[in-house]
Amino acid sequence: MMKLKLEREQKMQLVQRVQHYFEQERSETIGSIAAEQLLDYMLAELGPIVYNQAIADARRTVIEKMQSIEDDLYAMEQQKRGNRNANG
Repeated sequence: MMKLKLEREQKMQLVQRVQHYFEQERSETIGSIAAEQLLDYMLAELGPIVYNQAIADARRTVIEKMQSIEDDLYAMEQQKRGNRNANG
């Protein structure tokens, strides 16, 4: 898996959110460097887990859609057979 790369603007917004979280929830002030290091650590640790879950969810969705398409195609095929027999 590729390393998660955020755009600089996205990363800075997340750094600010981390700082805000620490201020609001823990009554602690952390600097932008500490917040960025924490963010990098969390992305490295959680990124692969979240990525793998997203892939599993996407795989499940594709399988469900393919099954639905297969069912629709099968239903169309049966309908054609039934029409031929009724007319012929």
